[in-house]
Amino acid sequence: MPGDNGRRTVTANIALSLDGRVTGPGGEYDMGWIAPHAITPKSRDHMVSVTGAATTALLGRKNYEGFAGFWPAVADDEGADPRDREFSRWLNAVEKVVFSTTLKGAAWDNARIADSDPVTTVKQLREQEGGDIIILASASVIRDLLQAGEVDRLSITLCPELVGGGARLFTDGPSASWSLTSSEVTESGAICLLYDRVGD
Repeated sequence: MPGDNGRRTVTANIALSLDGRVTGPGGEYDMGWIAPHAITPKSRDHMVSVTGAATTALLGRKNYEGFAGFWPAVADDEGADPRDREFSRWLNAVEKVVFSTTLKGAAWDNARIADSDPVTTVKQLREQEGGDIIILASASVIRDLLQAGEVDRLSITLCPELVGGGARLFTDGPSASWSLTSSEVTESGAICLLYDRVGD
């Protein structure tokens, strides 16, 4: 099981369409098809569960900017879903490592710009004390870490959508076997899946 060897578990968390896309044919911001499946009670429960053990979150620049523009204030929004408020409190407190070649700094509390590539950064983080490390929906970071064999757990919300075009998560690369450890069908028909890597 991930983490049994004393190393910090690295979890990749992302939503996928049935045809394996992370964006639609309209480009990198064509993700509206994900929204109905992200706001169901069971999907929110899954997000809180999968992030709760993590003390470090990895983000690409675009996701960092999107998250930073929305999530910090949700913690104090009495009208927000309690699970969203819990996720927001976690996001505000967690160590956030941002991969960017253009940002000069990260203003969000506990955020910093990585000084190395994702693979090197994760290897360094694994040597440090802490809880799980989670990549939040940043496909390029997840791809790099999958290629290097540095992902221990896949958290996939499989959305019942065929978007017909757009960026895919998985590319040709090293093969790996995964064991299904959890599955939950949400109210929208999406499936929240947890897979642990089998073997080294």
